[in-house]
Amino acid sequence: MEQQVLAWITEYGYLAIFSLLVFGIVGLPVPDETLLTFTGYLVYRGHLSLPLAAASAMVGSATGMTISYTLGRSFGLALLHRYGKYVHVTPERLARAHAWFERIGHWALTVGYFIPGVRHLTAYAAGMSEVRPHQFALFAYTGTVLWVTSFISLGYLLGDRWEAVQRDIEHYLVGASIAIAVAVVAYVVWRKVRKSE
Repeated sequence: MEQQVLAWITEYGYLAIFSLLVFGIVGLPVPDETLLTFTGYLVYRGHLSLPLAAASAMVGSATGMTISYTLGRSFGLALLHRYGKYVHVTPERLARAHAWFERIGHWALTVGYFIPGVRHLTAYAAGMSEVRPHQFALFAYTGTVLWVTSFISLGYLLGDRWEAVQRDIEHYLVGASIAIAVAVVAYVVWRKVRKSE
């Protein structure tokens, strides 16, 4: 899949960057970081324009996030209200999730871009938690700009070494994701133990 994605970018340029990021953010198996780093490499080689490549990536990513948010807001809550009891999602838990997003959850829209697997879920979760559109836009689109800029810049600065370093970065991101997941689970367990005492 990765080689096919790189071939599409090489052949179709900005249209491929935009389209692949839309599909990748919505949840299809597109290697997003590799795509962006390779885009930066193509800018370094002079095959793509930096402003157009960055704009294509940002608009594609923002579009994918907006679609996910809209789907979560339109269908997610209805599905959870109807079938949530079968997976232990009660109205009280939904209310707590909504309150959490109101307090700090919107930051997940920004930071989640840098955690593989998380960025695909944050917009759906924000939609289901009924985060207000302007609040969603502020945090999600800020994350888009930071994420796209970081990885395109990385590909541009690394030049011909982009592929070797890219693999190391992916390992670090996966490791960071696991560490964050463990920390979250530990915090939830600690809270439950503390409440029971």
